[in-house]
Amino acid sequence: MSAGLPELTDLLGPIEGELERMRAIIGAQLEDRSAAVSDMTAHVGRFRGKQLRGSLVLLLGRATGNLSAEHPSVAAVVEMIHLATLVHDDILDGALVRRRVASVNQRWDNQVAVLLGDFLYARAFSLSTDLSSRLASRVLAETTRRLCVGEIEQSARRYDFEMSQEQLESIAGAKTASLYAAACELGASYRMGQDEPADPELGREMREFGWEIGLAFQLVDDCLDITGEEAELGKTVGTDVEDGKVTLPVLHTFARADATKRARIRDIFMAPGLERRARVLREELDLGPGIEYTLSRAAELVASARGRLAKLPPSPLRDGLFELGGFVLGRKW
Repeated sequence: MSAGLPELTDLLGPIEGELERMRAIIGAQLEDRSAAVSDMTAHVGRFRGKQLRGSLVLLLGRATGNLSAEHPSVAAVVEMIHLATLVHDDILDGALVRRRVASVNQRWDNQVAVLLGDFLYARAFSLSTDLSSRLASRVLAETTRRLCVGEIEQSARRYDFEMSQEQLESIAGAKTASLYAAACELGASYRMGQDEPADPELGREMREFGWEIGLAFQLVDDCLDITGEEAELGKTVGTDVEDGKVTLPVLHTFARADATKRARIRDIFMAPGLERRARVLREELDLGPGIEYTLSRAAELVASARGRLAKLPPSPLRDGLFELGGFVLGRKW
């Protein structure tokens, strides 16, 4: 194990061939005879980021000895669902930049972005129906429902500083961790030509591994949205505060603030016309303890996830999955 932050490219090295196949499948699915659609899908093709969710399908497939010729296609479906959520999320957040290029809603408009996100969902599920097993379609349809519920619940709980940490994590998990969980479950369980999982117990355990890694990823992301810089992250920052979304660093800070500070936090979130709310929040209040607490909670989740890897046979791939937790905790982008 390396002492410092692991390089993602090193962790994904054992599956590079399958990743290239996944990327080729995604590229083919983004093609369309419509010139307008092709222009837009070429643009979102530049959103390629870490591709962690698809990578987890492939890593777990190989680590469990379950990797099949259809795993790259399963990974492509997972990544395309994620891409659709990014397009829709940027509308909800009013984001202008995604991975250092203009978001779809900024380049065109919200109406186009909604339709393009729907197009991506449709292509993803169309691809899933071509697979020889219905397991991926079944798991990912339910996962997409959970993603939508999570986003709806988060919107319904805007400016809610009284919710519990358990409620907050349930919402954050639904909108982010559920796709990580599905990716890990399918990597470990998907079998060509079989609608039932290869090893249900192992699939459930790896699903929990993915849930914990995904929730930790979201908690780190919530910290970066407050403390990060757009140039480094490659996307618009401060969108949670602008949209009234209460994340764990803020919830923890609010719960321990006196009445005056609580009132000021509410004002920063809700006062009409206030510009750069996240920066004002950061400059006027000591968010350090809230961020430290959130990162500590993320570390707890990663530690629990790492413990689940004992179910896998010892191998460099299992070691790589262990190291992946370090990347999630230490990332700056």
